[in-house]
Amino acid sequence: MMNSPDVKRAKALKDLQASDVLMIDGHFDYGNGYHGRVYLNPHQLFRHPSTIWRFAQDVIDLMPPELVQQTEVVAGPVTGGALLAHTIAGLLDSRRSLTHPPCSFAPFNYDPEARSSRHDGAGGFTLRDFYKRELEGKRVLLADDVRNTGETFARCAALVREAGGTVVATVEIYDRCEAIVDLDVPNIALAEYKAPANYEIGACPLCQAHVPITRF
Repeated sequence: MMNSPDVKRAKALKDLQASDVLMIDGHFDYGNGYHGRVYLNPHQLFRHPSTIWRFAQDVIDLMPPELVQQTEVVAGPVTGGALLAHTIAGLLDSRRSLTHPPCSFAPFNYDPEARSSRHDGAGGFTLRDFYKRELEGKRVLLADDVRNTGETFARCAALVREAGGTVVATVEIYDRCEAIVDLDVPNIALAEYKAPANYEIGACPLCQAHVPITRF
């Protein structure tokens, strides 16, 4: 018999597919030289505010109580996780006593030019000075819509450490189960789905079979 977290994850996976957020049988061009069959559509995810609120609440339900209580800042990349992080930060306050200090939010901006100028693992992402001051000495929860290899979380974690904060955990709506970077902190996924392998454009069997690129 499945326990409550398993039931919640199974339902979330079904909901993600039913709402065309998680598309698992297409031909997608990821814009990075690779094609694949699976895509998480953040535009569909964020189109209705009630959708992201519901998934954010489900993510919090999976978090250990001590993590709910100790998180001081929720941070996420503007490439997909910032809206989720902002929503989680607000919902965490509703789960805690009125005397608990309010949870803060911090976004990581993406700057392609910064990718080649840094050698500390944070390439591609930046953090404004205002938010750096907010992170100093704080316990930070990192949030994103999807975890692929874990590299985005690693780059954001490098910026948190640079600002003097401590990453306590990572959370995401969908985990592709392909992480190769381990931050040595708990990772909590609302839904898990082992995606088929991606293909280099020149060796994509979908292209060779003349399957059209999925548009939406």
